[in-house]
Amino acid sequence: MGDRLRRVLEQQARKAGREYARSKRAYREGREWGENHAGDFDLPTDGEDRARIVCRRHAEKRRVAVNADGEPACFESGHPDCEGCAEDVREGRVQTW
Repeated sequence: MGDRLRRVLEQQARKAGREYARSKRAYREGREWGENHAGDFDLPTDGEDRARIVCRRHAEKRRVAVNADGEPACFESGHPDCEGCAEDVREGRVQTW
């Protein structure tokens, strides 16, 4: 097997692994989150009632469910950007779009 073919196969395998991890995370989050409380925090929402916020951690626009504690579905406990985002959601000063 040539080097180029091996690299292509490795890249595709990594890509498939990342996609699998994303799908698994989305499935888990969907089961855990259940009820969406974006409306409780007066956040702008999309057609599926997900909050439209700007992620501090990745500096990107996101559409996410928000739990009753004001934590977006992408929230990672212990990460300073995520902790600050959840605090901003609860206090009504999170950046939205």
